[in-house]
Amino acid sequence: MPGPLLDTLKGSIQEIPPIWLMRQAGRYLPEYRELRAEKGGFLALVYDSDAAAEITVQPIRRFAFDGAILFSDILIVPHAMGQGLEFLAGEGPKLSPTLLEAKLEDFTAAPERFDPIYETVRKTRAMISQSVTMLGFAGSPWTNATYMIAGQGSKDQGSARLLAYRDPARMQAICDAIVDVSITYLRGQIDAGAEAIQLFDSWAGSLAPDEFERWVIAPNAKITAAIKQSHPDTPIIGFPKGAGAKLPAYARETGVDAVGLDETLDPVWANSVLPEGMPVQGNLDPLLVEAGGPALPKRVKTVIDAFEGRPHIFNLGHGIGQFTPIEHVEELLRAVRG
Repeated sequence: MPGPLLDTLKGSIQEIPPIWLMRQAGRYLPEYRELRAEKGGFLALVYDSDAAAEITVQPIRRFAFDGAILFSDILIVPHAMGQGLEFLAGEGPKLSPTLLEAKLEDFTAAPERFDPIYETVRKTRAMISQSVTMLGFAGSPWTNATYMIAGQGSKDQGSARLLAYRDPARMQAICDAIVDVSITYLRGQIDAGAEAIQLFDSWAGSLAPDEFERWVIAPNAKITAAIKQSHPDTPIIGFPKGAGAKLPAYARETGVDAVGLDETLDPVWANSVLPEGMPVQGNLDPLLVEAGGPALPKRVKTVIDAFEGRPHIFNLGHGIGQFTPIEHVEELLRAVRG
């Protein structure tokens, strides 16, 4: 039987909203830190299906979340497209050569890099109960493009934005290539056992409105249409972080089944402008969970009350921070579940 999270994504309103947290499998958990110390670097963990499945399940064991989010990274797509990828301690991901230095045609595609990710999904699905929804994901084309162009994360995604203005045809070719690979990747995750998928557009907020239409809405709409053609029963959550007032257009035009809301959005406003009956996910500030205290349950109630009468999955406005105390997550769960 499908669990409450999957039911919610398909339009059911639950008395108690189901909950999972972005980055719930990771650095704030002592069991994760112990396994990472034993196994080595982040990318090695991602490509070790046994370790990655164990990490995916760790927060389910500890907190009984309603969804298990695949332990992986959005940059697996550029890596499978043939771009070099490494994670440097204290510096984050580095991709090379950048698309300022090289062309996509210079890369040698390595689609076999997806195989251990699919195996992680299969192993995880076998380890969790049927009531827990298995969530797959990919980075959205714009966000992946920003990393591929600059070679790393940046505050304003300036290199990618400049390229989009100066050479929109080249940016279109880059996004189209990412779309095609992402469709293959997501279909593979679903075939391996993912019951819902999330599209992470972490850098959507840096774009002007017309650019947002072209580089966020249009590519995500292509991915969504393709997944719905091949896997019509698999819900798709779109998460355009920083979309702000552009959120309603994203919700209407991409074809996603549900939208994730970052912490900067007023949930009352979001409820008023989103399509009636569309499931929402969010949107507690991750730093409030890290801080804890009396403001935490108060804000939880505000978010839940805002979405009364709408299918709602409780989540954070972005990923949980690595310094978040375990007891604060337990406090959050008590506030949500009563």
